[in-house]
Amino acid sequence: MSDSGNDTDEPLPPDELGPRLMEVFDLVGPLYRRVQREVERGEAVEGLSVGVRAVLDLLRRHGPMTVPQMGRAQAISRQFVQRMVNDAAARDLVESTPNPAHRRSSLIRLTDGGRAAITAVVAREHAVLREAGGDLTDADLRACVHVLTRMLALFDTVDVDGPPPRPVRATPP
Repeated sequence: MSDSGNDTDEPLPPDELGPRLMEVFDLVGPLYRRVQREVERGEAVEGLSVGVRAVLDLLRRHGPMTVPQMGRAQAISRQFVQRMVNDAAARDLVESTPNPAHRRSSLIRLTDGGRAAITAVVAREHAVLREAGGDLTDADLRACVHVLTRMLALFDTVDVDGPPPRPVRATPP
């Protein structure tokens, strides 16, 4: 990241905030793709795709959820989540159960095999992440989570299930 010289606890003015947040976006994209590759390398060990891993981890952390809930939580389409749930169900990693709150939207929950699979994946990932080491503090991580949470909230209204927006065409002067 660049050093703007403004190393204070005061909120940044909007004209400075935008460029600084772009620095975060510039790091998040490559980081996400590298982590995805690492998960895919582990797929040979656990046999889980990145999408199935995400579904299993959501269920591990939050308990039974519906497909729409999982889609909203991960900002991905319900159709993609449904495919991942179907893949996981075909491998007996998840199962559908009746949803007392909504008859047509079943709850998806981990099976014992699914719980064992995601526990193994998370343990391997934690072992890799321990290597970050260095001088990172709890305050650093809290600040990082705070910034990323605010950035995520900024785009909370983006509809991941709707059609993509039409390109805006510039009108001639």
